[in-house]
Amino acid sequence: MKATLSDFGLRFGKIPLLVDSTSAISIAKNPVLHSRTKHIDVRFHFLRDHYEKGDIDLVHVASENQLADIFTKPLKLQVEGVDNALIKGEIESQWTGLIALLV
Repeated sequence: MKATLSDFGLRFGKIPLLVDSTSAISIAKNPVLHSRTKHIDVRFHFLRDHYEKGDIDLVHVASENQLADIFTKPLKLQVEGVDNALIKGEIESQWTGLIALLV
């Protein structure tokens, strides 16, 4: 991808790669063979190779903040306190049926 972008005249240093796995970052940054990593096939060390070349910079981001996860995990409906409001009669009756369906 970096080569394609450079064809269009765009130049980049290290491309930040947002990763939510601290284990993957540790393995990529420390290429020493550990007992935990010896079973990983050499062809799967793609990130480590590009990190060593200086093409990418691995940045840790919490799973909750991963933008890619928005479309891969179900979204939670924010209905906290709605049931209490229904009991207290704070919500208009026209919305009661809709809220009952959502809860």
